[in-house]
Amino acid sequence: METKWLEDFLSLAETRSFSRSAASRNVTQPAFSRRIRSLETWLGVDLIDRTSYPTRLTKAGEVFREQALEMLAQVHSTRAMLRGQRPSAQGTVDFAVPHTLSLTYFPGWLTQVQKNFRPLNTRLVAANVHDAVMTLVEGGCDVLLCYHHPRQPVQLDAARYEMKLLGTESLQAYCATNRQGEPSFMLPGKASQPVPYLAYSSGAYLARMVELALGQQRRAVHLDKRYETDMAEGLKMMALEGHGLAFLPASAVARELKAKRLAPAGEGWKVEMEIRLYREKPSALRPGKPVVQELWEHLSA
Repeated sequence: METKWLEDFLSLAETRSFSRSAASRNVTQPAFSRRIRSLETWLGVDLIDRTSYPTRLTKAGEVFREQALEMLAQVHSTRAMLRGQRPSAQGTVDFAVPHTLSLTYFPGWLTQVQKNFRPLNTRLVAANVHDAVMTLVEGGCDVLLCYHHPRQPVQLDAARYEMKLLGTESLQAYCATNRQGEPSFMLPGKASQPVPYLAYSSGAYLARMVELALGQQRRAVHLDKRYETDMAEGLKMMALEGHGLAFLPASAVARELKAKRLAPAGEGWKVEMEIRLYREKPSALRPGKPVVQELWEHLSA
């Protein structure tokens, strides 16, 4: 058995979609499906109920999900323990942060933390939301900073991980302004004249947040997808050039709104997300780094 099979299965357990998981794992869907089959063959049981849509785990799959998390955690915590024996590593806080938050929220948050706490040596692993979560589970970081929404929760065992709520972030549609300082495009658009739309790739966490923002409105929306990427910063640059509207986190557009280069492309088309901080609870076997404990205590004060 290969550890990547476990990672594939946990991704599928989270997304309930072969196509989304294949995209997030950077493999083709046929290759991803073969790896899931290989895991099932090795175990001798079916983990996935392929008769239902969206994809659902079998009873064996639900049981194995917890075991897979534990197996990966043990493998990667051992790796982290050995790496942590390096003198320089003990004084460094390793963060895993989704790409968007790493560019918009994290720098300012760290500045404020160091102002009220003390200077920190940090290392940042930027990834998509799923991979950032898996980095914590696999022992590849000390702290995870990520988005959370009740409809798309971060599935971490509360008995093993502890969490701090740092704040909230709104995701809303924005577009470039015209010469009068007004938005160039407005939702919901018309069937005869759909709004040019700059979209997240289907496997991106924020793509699911956009679905929620659009789905909670009772009005029909008319969009013409012109561009797609998994990076919010990429969508923002395209929106600034006037290529269409994009759903962007508020922290990503603060300067552009102040300069009136971007404007909301309609009222009510938004969703609120929490910004959370996670770490593994210290234990006798895995006490964690002293500097991380000090930071956590400071944030709890």
